[in-house]
Amino acid sequence: AQLYAPVTRTGDDVTVHLGDNHPGAVDPEYRARRNALAALAMDWQPGTQPPIATYTDAEHEVWRIVSRELHNLHQRLACAAYLEGKERLGLPEDRIPQLVEVNDMLRPLTGFQYVPAAGLVPLLEFYGSLADGIFHSTQYIRHHSVPLYTPEPDVIHEVLGHGNCLAHDRFAALYRVAGQAARRVQTTEALEFVSKVFWFSLEFGVVRERGEVRTYGAGLLSSYGEIQQIAQAELRPLDVGRMGVQGYDITHYQPLLFCAEGFDEIEDVVGAFFAEVDDDMVQRLLHDASAPA
Repeated sequence: AQLYAPVTRTGDDVTVHLGDNHPGAVDPEYRARRNALAALAMDWQPGTQPPIATYTDAEHEVWRIVSRELHNLHQRLACAAYLEGKERLGLPEDRIPQLVEVNDMLRPLTGFQYVPAAGLVPLLEFYGSLADGIFHSTQYIRHHSVPLYTPEPDVIHEVLGHGNCLAHDRFAALYRVAGQAARRVQTTEALEFVSKVFWFSLEFGVVRERGEVRTYGAGLLSSYGEIQQIAQAELRPLDVGRMGVQGYDITHYQPLLFCAEGFDEIEDVVGAFFAEVDDDMVQRLLHDASAPA
């Protein structure tokens, strides 16, 4: 499955190639907006402020709807560190914040900042930048016809999901060591292994707190539908060897999640893996995963 819609440039024309089943595929205004926002990101120069995106009333309304609906779900299903980060960051709930505005709030807290992305960012560039406190973010928002669903990561996922995590020091440390891991490994195979551990932890990880299963993964925290499916998922203990080889399908709710027994275990298992992993370790883990039970 294609996580991000492909983006191409021909001369001055930037085109986002939405799939036929994308909610905005037959909306010419939405397609034009996507192309314009992608062009902003492609024209951006490193070392400068993120570009200002001009959002429509309909787009701000999508942000308001999702913020409102996720608020109560977060109180019930988000881990304590995420809720603390959310309170510290104080994102507006009545409008889409500009990335430069988020940076002004986030940078003093943990040193992280956002830079714009037109769509897919290569694995090494995306994860490696985390070591420097840089998070690549899209600026577009999902189609207004289905505000509680998106087939691809949008600014809600990047900012409401990841941003509130990045506002907490313990999360920020995990993201940084994940970036260091991506830069340390040398092979594509090892980098993909690291990315899968990131996926099943900082994107789709869950944790047991006060006897309840809550989430710390941004993919769950930003999804109105999927965060409510935690109770139906098969929960397995943290095991980076299994996480690194576990397949997943982005077009469906994740049927299998890895559950930590407290945030300390996330740091002790996932954080330690990111801090120590190299190509030899990945080869050992791959060998162990393929060995007969």
